[in-house]
Amino acid sequence: MQPVNIGLIGLGNVGEGTLTILTENAAHIEAKLGFPLRIAAVCSRGIAKKELPAALDSALKTADWRDVVNHPNVDVVVELIGGTTTAREIIEAAIAKGKSVVTANKELMALAGAELWDRAIAAHINLAMEASVAGGIPIHAVLREGISGDRINALYGILNGTCNFILTEIETRGASFGDVLAEAQRAGYAEADPSADVDGFDARSKLAILAALAFGERINPADIYTEGIRRITPVDFEYAHQLHHTIRLICAARQTPEGLILSVRPSLIPQSTILASVRGAYNAVWVSGQYGADTFYYGRGAGSHPTGVAVVSDLMRVAREIRSGSPERVSPFAHASLGVYKPVPITLSKSAYYLRFRVEDRPGIIAQLATALAAEGISIDAVLQLPKADWRDLPFVITVEPATEQSIRAAIERMAALNFLIEPPLALPMELPL
Repeated sequence: MQPVNIGLIGLGNVGEGTLTILTENAAHIEAKLGFPLRIAAVCSRGIAKKELPAALDSALKTADWRDVVNHPNVDVVVELIGGTTTAREIIEAAIAKGKSVVTANKELMALAGAELWDRAIAAHINLAMEASVAGGIPIHAVLREGISGDRINALYGILNGTCNFILTEIETRGASFGDVLAEAQRAGYAEADPSADVDGFDARSKLAILAALAFGERINPADIYTEGIRRITPVDFEYAHQLHHTIRLICAARQTPEGLILSVRPSLIPQSTILASVRGAYNAVWVSGQYGADTFYYGRGAGSHPTGVAVVSDLMRVAREIRSGSPERVSPFAHASLGVYKPVPITLSKSAYYLRFRVEDRPGIIAQLATALAAEGISIDAVLQLPKADWRDLPFVITVEPATEQSIRAAIERMAALNFLIEPPLALPMELPL
């Protein structure tokens, strides 16, 4: 059978991993498909300096993505450059040319994926994006087809490997956020500008995509409450362990009587939960369904080969359709059409909270903090203070009974006038996933 021809745009980390798999694993892929996947064109701004496999000797090599999209023999365009500008041009141009698209672009798919899918359907081609979330975990396929018969009630995920690496290093070694971040940058886990990771924006894009698949609503990433991990310190893990909890950056999507509440934020989770065991650069997703109950998915969240596997798997699925035809495509968002999401403010969310204070020690501090909490109807659960030598910068923790985010914020605002606080209190929800 004739090969399906691939045009690969972008030879960064994921692009090179995809290229390796397509060439080194070509015979295995052909055995599964019954026909080969052939790389007809590759594009990279630095293509002249790239050492490419001998299998690509006959392929077009170019620095201009338009050459790939316009190549008459290319059946599927693979966009692996990232971003929302040129990448969108590439995908729109490929669709206009009647070529199917495979992408790993989480930011663009979160922002405009549903619109691009509508265009793809109108053009009678496919758009696949498995690699856009959680690299080596086939979570799209799970939500799109594997458990599509269920009704999802909640989804909790650890979706950013950089943050998870940093948090688990702080936890195990007692190192500061700044020191671990610098190590992560040297090791290649974090970018020179780490804000997309450590401030939660990368995870926010991924949650927007998964929430669309799970709940059938068109999510604007800007509507997701997002908070990063910069304020987490070793002492927070000391106190969390006293409470038999740990701290992770949790992406949460849960149905409530008010509607779908979405958040990305550092949270305390019980050490007894399976999410607490996710360490280093790994990702995990925990899904609760109305009928199928709880399921859990775990694996590498990034990396050239795990993400490359997701890209090639998408290519194989799209190639099968091209060769055999598919009158009814399954939307990459798992629903025939997405509803309009009406954002539910995070202030309506309710849980127990961990409040960490740094104070200049003096008599009456607990009483004044308790007064501020009581004024908002918040009940104290426990007060924890580990021995510390410096009374001028004393950390301690108050945990409170379940309360709304709105009441917690109001109490913290009342505390702002207290002159013994060195910094505003750190408030973290104590999540009880599923």
